[in-house]
This record gives sequence, structure tokens and C-alpha cells, in this order.
Amino acid sequence: MKLISLAFAGSLLILSCSTNPEQAAVSKYPSTEKDGTVDTLFGTPVADPYRWLENDTSKKTAAWVAAENDVTFAYLKSIPFREDIRKRLDEVQNYERLSSPHKEGDYYYYSKNSGLQNHNVQYRKKGENGTEEVFLDPNTFSKDGTTALAGMSFTNDGSLLALLIQEGGSDWRKAVILKASDKSVVGDTLVDLKFTGIAWKGNEGFYYSSYDKPKGSELTAKTQYHKLYYHKLGTSQKSDEFVFGGDKTPRRYIGAGLTEDERFLIVSAATSTTGNELYVRDLKDPRGKLMNVVGNFDNNHDVVTNDGSTLIIQTNLNAPNGRLVAVDVKNPASDHWKDLVAETENAIQGVSTAGGKLFINYLKNATTLVKQFDYKGKPEREIKLPEIGSAFGFGGRLSEKEVYYSFSSFTMPPSIYKYNISTGESSLYAQPKVDFQPSNYETKQVFYSSKDGTKIPMFIVHKKGIELNGKNPTWLYAYGGFGISLTPGFSTSRIVWLENGGVFAQPNLRGGGEYGEKWHDAGRLMNKQNVFDDFIAAGEYLIKEKYTSSQYLAVVGGSNGGLLVGATMTQRPDLMKVALPAVGVMDMLRYHKFTAGAGWKYDYGTAEDSKEMFEYLRKYSPLHALKPGTTYPATLVTTADHDDRVVPSHSFKFAATLQEDNTGNNPVLIRIDTKSGHGSSNLSKALDVAADQFAFTWYNMGVIPSNVKKKM
Repeated sequence: MKLISLAFAGSLLILSCSTNPEQAAVSKYPSTEKDGTVDTLFGTPVADPYRWLENDTSKKTAAWVAAENDVTFAYLKSIPFREDIRKRLDEVQNYERLSSPHKEGDYYYYSKNSGLQNHNVQYRKKGENGTEEVFLDPNTFSKDGTTALAGMSFTNDGSLLALLIQEGGSDWRKAVILKASDKSVVGDTLVDLKFTGIAWKGNEGFYYSSYDKPKGSELTAKTQYHKLYYHKLGTSQKSDEFVFGGDKTPRRYIGAGLTEDERFLIVSAATSTTGNELYVRDLKDPRGKLMNVVGNFDNNHDVVTNDGSTLIIQTNLNAPNGRLVAVDVKNPASDHWKDLVAETENAIQGVSTAGGKLFINYLKNATTLVKQFDYKGKPEREIKLPEIGSAFGFGGRLSEKEVYYSFSSFTMPPSIYKYNISTGESSLYAQPKVDFQPSNYETKQVFYSSKDGTKIPMFIVHKKGIELNGKNPTWLYAYGGFGISLTPGFSTSRIVWLENGGVFAQPNLRGGGEYGEKWHDAGRLMNKQNVFDDFIAAGEYLIKEKYTSSQYLAVVGGSNGGLLVGATMTQRPDLMKVALPAVGVMDMLRYHKFTAGAGWKYDYGTAEDSKEMFEYLRKYSPLHALKPGTTYPATLVTTADHDDRVVPSHSFKFAATLQEDNTGNNPVLIRIDTKSGHGSSNLSKALDVAADQFAFTWYNMGVIPSNVKKKM
């Protein structure tokens, strides 16, 4: 179904270890003014002397950002092999990449990147063997390459499509409607859309979601109530029909979709990133209204498709690992649900449809397992995948006889396969040619014990035959939150780390979804410390098994993973040599006061909930856990000026406090990107960040790539 989703790494060869090369020192950090801001929570005063850095539109904040960047980039430029790393990243990235094709009308559409293009170009051809033509090139959207294509949605007949446009990495979107035949613009551009997709109703119009434009800065101001609208083509956005949400039914996230036959409108509404209500409306009934299917936020539910008047729903109600149920739309309440595919020991990650079949993507010890069922829930086969890894796709229309999917692993670049739905046979459709030899590397999965004895899985990737001598630079990366699962996946930039003898480790911490909702619950609210304990135990395991040592360990994570790194480096600053918190949630007492941050309450709780919750959050909050006179690891905080998901003031205040409290010679710096957001706004910026993180890490570990050493 067309559903709007809820918001909610000629080469560096081997590493040569040296006895600390001549390193540049940070002579002086910028002076950061402190004010007397103090909040009192449950009778406890909490100082927030850098509160003024939350004002992203002030000249004072802009001057601080510029001063910090001056210091940071002066340090990074002094690293003698930084530019060589950047050049090597270009070399490994410079290969043709394709996406899986999808059929829209008479055409097959797909994206392609020749190698170093900032954005993937959209192509199409008439029929599978037709002549290829450029359909849309996002690289032409802006001169500096920071405007991107954030999504495309076609009508059922493929004649019209809506483009979602992203500017400077912000979550705010514009929508442009095109006629597919000649790419001419239809009607006006819609503005101020956020956390939305496009759900077409015939060729007449579509549903979308957004918030009222916030007062003050649109990059930091709190966004409260989502609204669902219907836009009729040829009319002004001002006259769009309000459908659901707003002040009358206050919900933070609202998504809408239509079943493929366009009979049913499905509305999903939530106040947080986990748990949603479900509504359905029969569009064939002119008097039909939204009917409530699920009236609480206790579980996750998603209408996968319909079989006539029967809805097929994915849910974790009474099934923490997920199940599929069927229900007649006339009596859709959960009391009438019947199991279609029962819960198993493996957690469901997603369900797609094509050719009248259901494809259920399970996780088995954090790797993909895909099974095919008919609409009655009868199992037909387990799909044979190339190796242990991650598969995505298996989505298509009811009429399709074949479907495409992408498969990758830590050492296998994403390859496209065509799958025959009736025979179960997969054939290779497209495989990239990368400057990388997978046979030179190995991947293993280990299970280590966390602080409380819980067994945690972890993938470890490295060159074959490395010596376990405790001197291998190790990149320890994790996330641990929001029910998000980390599975084996290929990173082009990671090649540069691995080919130099580096170790990459990815543990599946509690708080994720690798083992269903119970695994998620074990890492949220008053269980959040479990996540940090799991990450610390991963580092201790790697040191114990002599993959690395504290001198050669880097801890890495972004967003909620940035919080993970911040909490870990403040609790165990002795564990690692380098910390790389990216776009992290660093102020756990105020995160809910910005943009859509209040929606994270399900995972974190807020400092206003209770004294117990306030004290728990304050204890691990990275900003508040920093202590004067402590030697912290070499730290490179990264953020961006257009990050309106985790606003950059989190990183600003953390970096300012860290620079004040840190003792010793380890540099603690902040790198603030411009016209970029929660993720880099284009490929060039992403490679710049990767080069700086690698250079900073190796430099502070006292490691020089051998071919660079020859040049020095």
C-alpha cells in the first residue's frame, strides 16, 4: 500500500604504528561566555550557563560557531595525511551504483550514481529492455549541491508524481507535482511539509502531513501537533482539506496511506516514536468516516494491504516479536483480529507485498531472513539469500510476477536481484564493481556478556590474518534505541578503515529491535543504562580478546548513538582513546523542548515526568555528567547548522562544557557543518566528515598509514 511513514566509510595499505608522531596541540579554545541561567527541577537547582547557545539565529551564537570551526579546522588541516585519506575516499567511492527498479505505468524507474555525484540521478526506460533516459537530476537543483530529492511518489497509473524536495539537510520539505510524460509542473509548489510522504487518491489529489509553521526559528522551535491534509490538484494549498489531527485530535505524528486498490484510507497516529492508533475509512462510501481500529498507543500497528474487505495488519499486540492478523473492515477492532501469521522466535522487521504474496522480513540474530506467504497466511518458502547479510525490497504491485530486492553484507556491496515470485528463483540483476577484495576480509559474530550477564551479539570485521596483539585501531559503532535494528551492511568509506588493518565492530545493544519489543524495552526509560553498559562491555570484550586496547579504541555513534557515545565517554573516559559523538542528544533535561524532540519521550522519559525520572536522566545526560578536572578521550563532536531533528545546541553546549572541564593533552573539538542537517546534505560533505573523523582518530592514536608515512 502507499503508506506515509511515521516520523518518528592505489590505496592506504596497512597501518604503521609509531610512538606518537609529532602532534599539533590546541593552544587555546575559544572563550565561551557563561551566564547565570539556573533551572529548578523538583527542588534541585540545575545550572545551564551556555543556554544562550540555544539561540540559533543570534549573531553571538554565529560568532561562537565560527570561532570553534576556526580552531577545529586549523587542527584538522595540520594532520599531514588528512588530504590523502580524503583522496582515497574519493577513489573507493568512484564506482557506479544502482537502485532496484520499480515499475510505474509503462516505465521502469531507478536511480544511478556514476560515482562521485552529490546526488543519485533518476533514470527510466520503457520496459526492462528499453532505452535508458535521464528522468530527473537532483544535482541541478542548486549550485552548491545542498538541495536534494527526498522522495518520489507516483499515481497508480504512473502518469503523475510528486517530488519531495529537501533544502540544506532540514526535515522541512517542498512538494512539486510533475506530469511523468513530459516532466511539466502541475499546479503550485506545496511548502512547509514535514515528516510526511505522499499518498495519491487516483489522479485527483493526495494526502500529506505537516505542522503549523512554528513561531521563531523553524530549525529549533517546538513542533507540536501534526495535521493530515488532502490536496486537490489545481487548487491552492491554502484551501487544502483538513482531515485529521491538529488541536481537536492532538497527535505528534500522523501518517496516511491508501491500499493499492485505493478503496481504504489508512491513518496512523502517534504521540511518540513507538505505539500508534489506527483508523480506516472506506473511500467508496461517500458518507464514510474514519473508523477507529486501535484507540491507544500501547503497541505498533501497520496495515500491510487488504484482500477485499479484509485488512491484513502487522502488529506487536500480544506478540513482542510481531505477527500478522486479518480482520473484516466492518468490525475492525482488535477483539476480532485473527492470526494470519503467528509470532515466532524471530522478530519481524517489516512486511511487503507483490504479486498477491506477503514477504515477511525477519531478523535471526541480527541478520535477514525472508519468508513468503499467501494472503491466507499459508507459508510458501524461505527465500534463499546469497549469504548472511541484509536484504531489502520485495515490494511491487498485485499484478507483478517478478520483484526486485537489494542484498549486502559488511564485505559485499549492495547488489540487485530479480526474484521470480512463482518459482522462488533469484537471479543477479546488477552488481557494482568496487575497488575492494571481499575475500581478503572476514566477518564473525560473537556473543559477549554485559554487566548484568545478558548476552549481546556483536559483528567483528577485519582483514584475514590480523594479529591479536592489542594494537589494532578499532572502530566501535552502535545505536541502541528506538527499536532500530543494526544489521550487516556495506559502507564504502569503511573500506579505507578496513584496508588499513583496522577492525570494525558493531554490537546489537539493548534498546534496538533485533530481538523484538522486549529487547527494545530493556534499553529505554529506567533501563537506558543497560544500553551504555552493553556498549562498555563491547569495548571491554575487544580489549580482553586483544583485538585492540584503550589506546587504539574509538567509540562512534550518531543521533541516539551520539548520546550513547557521550554517556559512555563520561562514564568510562579511560576505556577509549577517541570519541566521535555525531549529532547527539546531549542535554537529556531539555531535549523535549525543541522541534519534535518531545516525541522521544517513549524511549527517554522527560525531566518533568517525576523526580525519579529527572534524577535518572541527569545522572547519564552527557552534558550534565561532565566533571571538571577529568581527562577525557580525544573528542571530535560533529553537528550541522540545519539539523532540526537533534538541534545543534545539544552539541554546542556539550563541546563548550567539555573544553572547560577537560584536563590533559587530548584535543576536544567540535566540527559544525554548514547547509547540512541530521545527515550530510550531499555526498561530498559526507566524505569530508568521514575523512576528518578517520584522520582525527588515527592521528590521536599515534598511527600513520604506511604509504603516507613514506611521504612524510
